[in-house]
Amino acid sequence: MRITHNTEQCGDAPYAPPLPLSQALLHQVAAICDALGRWRAREEAAPSPRLRRENRIHTIQASLAIEQNSLTVEQVSAIVDGKPVIGPARDIQEVRNAIAAYEALPRWDPADRRHLLEAHSLLMAGLIERAGRFRDAGVGIYRGSDLAHMAPPAARVPALVDDLLAWLAATDWHPLLTSSVVHYELEFIHPFSDGNGRLGRLWQTLILSRWQPLLAWLPIEEVVRDRQEAYYTSLGAADQSGDLTPFVAFMLAAIGSALDQAIQQQAGSAPPGSEKSSEIGSEIGGSPTPTAERVLELLAAEPRLSARLLAQRLDLSSRAVEKQLASLQASGRLRRIGSARAGHWQVL
Repeated sequence: MRITHNTEQCGDAPYAPPLPLSQALLHQVAAICDALGRWRAREEAAPSPRLRRENRIHTIQASLAIEQNSLTVEQVSAIVDGKPVIGPARDIQEVRNAIAAYEALPRWDPADRRHLLEAHSLLMAGLIERAGRFRDAGVGIYRGSDLAHMAPPAARVPALVDDLLAWLAATDWHPLLTSSVVHYELEFIHPFSDGNGRLGRLWQTLILSRWQPLLAWLPIEEVVRDRQEAYYTSLGAADQSGDLTPFVAFMLAAIGSALDQAIQQQAGSAPPGSEKSSEIGSEIGGSPTPTAERVLELLAAEPRLSARLLAQRLDLSSRAVEKQLASLQASGRLRRIGSARAGHWQVL
């Protein structure tokens, strides 16, 4: 059985991600790896337990804030320290559960179904009746009054999850891509009655930390919270197109921005959560540069311009223009409609 985005069974073929490996995605992966190398070099030269602790607190607060948790960073920090906090009982329980789940990361195998269920049990303990168990009923995801996604039938959930985890165990794709694919598919399958969003984000962090342990402390969730509307838009776009590119590009941009902020934080030039941008942030997720804005202006006027003609108009190299196009697609400002030869650009 394989996962299909129209939720219909499609025989016994193994799962294969509907994700074309484009040059734009590979450029994002390369840029992240470069930034990660710089962050790791600084961390190894001067490790900071304090910064790790602060990043973990920001991670927990941000991931739960996406789910409407009302507690502040200061309140989450107090709970981590074992201090009493005044706030909604459910919100406090969510924080305590998340602390336990993130502390358990090192002992979990991301391709093991038992560990996935255990993680959900920790995240949702005392919050829902079926913590750590797959849902037994159908579920739809709504944005306001609109149905955004109808999840696969409950009877298919165990097989779909197993299919996804089997692919994860066997794939030779880069962890930056596999973690984003698994994050998306957990949202698509929606295996639990509640808690799927926070579990998907936790599982992406787990996969990344198995590749580079330092990424266990990177507050990617904080960037996702700050770009929450784009996060949901990318999920919807992937659902509608049957192509994971919009979501994977969004998550790679978020990881790049989180790395950018972590590097600035190490250097003492920005506090956690700062939206300052530097080279890596502007390349894969920060505010568009003047050159990027000029690219958007030209494509809005002439949607069928090729990268070669754009380079001529802007007096830039083709490689520089390709980087601009990749960055704008990753940040949700630009979309390619149709094939590379016969398609056109849509400025968003």
